[in-house]
Amino acid sequence: MNKRTVDESQGPDVERGDEVVPVDDAEYAVVLARLTKALGHPARVEIVRLLLRHGRCVCSDIVRRLPLAQSTVSQHLKMLRESGLIRGKPDGSRIHYYVNTAILERLKTLVEVLRGGEVNVSAEGSVPPP
Repeated sequence: MNKRTVDESQGPDVERGDEVVPVDDAEYAVVLARLTKALGHPARVEIVRLLLRHGRCVCSDIVRRLPLAQSTVSQHLKMLRESGLIRGKPDGSRIHYYVNTAILERLKTLVEVLRGGEVNVSAEGSVPPP
């Protein structure tokens, strides 16, 4: 199996032109750790749950629903975006955030591997970087 490195800024898969390369055994622990770290704070878990329930939300919508300051929510959104778990779509001066369900499915698969499965390195099920 070829060893590939993961560009920390791109999320769970590495993009090479139009081709998306899924993680392999060497990258498995790095990708799983990065995604679980992104969910390692209760506020970020709540933000993801909120986005899953409501679809797209702007930062002010999230601030109204959580007992957190706007700057705190912004920092949590930044970490979630960097992990690839959420994406943002610009709309004028606002950004509409939403869950990248493909990355969430990838996380589910990686956790299944943790339970004893194998890393599937086929292109099927691979997801684009954020």
